[in-house]
Amino acid sequence: MIRRALWQGLVAGTVGGVVMTLGEKVEQAVTGRPDSHVPARVLQRLTGLPERPGTQPLPVNWAMHFGQAAVLGVLRSVMAQAGLRGPVASAKFTVVRLTNDQILENATGVGAPPQTWPRKELVVDVLHKAVYAFVTGAVADALAARNGPGPGRRHAALRRGRRAGVGPLPRKDAHAR
Repeated sequence: MIRRALWQGLVAGTVGGVVMTLGEKVEQAVTGRPDSHVPARVLQRLTGLPERPGTQPLPVNWAMHFGQAAVLGVLRSVMAQAGLRGPVASAKFTVVRLTNDQILENATGVGAPPQTWPRKELVVDVLHKAVYAFVTGAVADALAARNGPGPGRRHAALRRGRRAGVGPLPRKDAHAR
C-alpha cells in the first residue's frame, strides 16, 4: 500500500500543483495580484541558500511550490488508499495543505499568521489551496480506486452506520489487495 501511495501521491500532488498554479495565473491576470515569492524564501531559509531582496529566482520558487505539492500529495494518497476518499476527505486535506504552508512560513519567519492577513489575501489563498486539495484528491482517489475500496471502507461495509460491536477487520483483510 505504501509503495502505491508514494508514486500515486507524487503524481496526484503534481497534477494538483499544476492545476492550482494555472488557477493562480488566471486569478492574477484578472486581479493584478503580483507573483508570490514566499515559496522561494521559505526554501532558502530551510536549506540555508543565500537570500536576496526583491524578486526571487523562479527555479527556487517552483522547486518549493511544486515540491511541496508533490510531497503532500503522498499524504492524500495514503488517505485514499486507506479508504478516506471523496469531497469530505479533500476538504480535510485542504486544511492539511493550509496548515503545512503556515507551519513552514511562520517557523522560518517568512510569513505571518493568517489571522493577521488582509481578508482578501486570505480568501484567495484558501481558494487556491482548496483547488489544489480537491484536484489532488480526485486524482489520488481515482488511482486508489483501482485497488478496491480500502480497509476503512471494507470495515464500514461490515455493518452500515457507526455502531458498537463491529470489531476490526481481520488482519488478512485489512490491507489493499
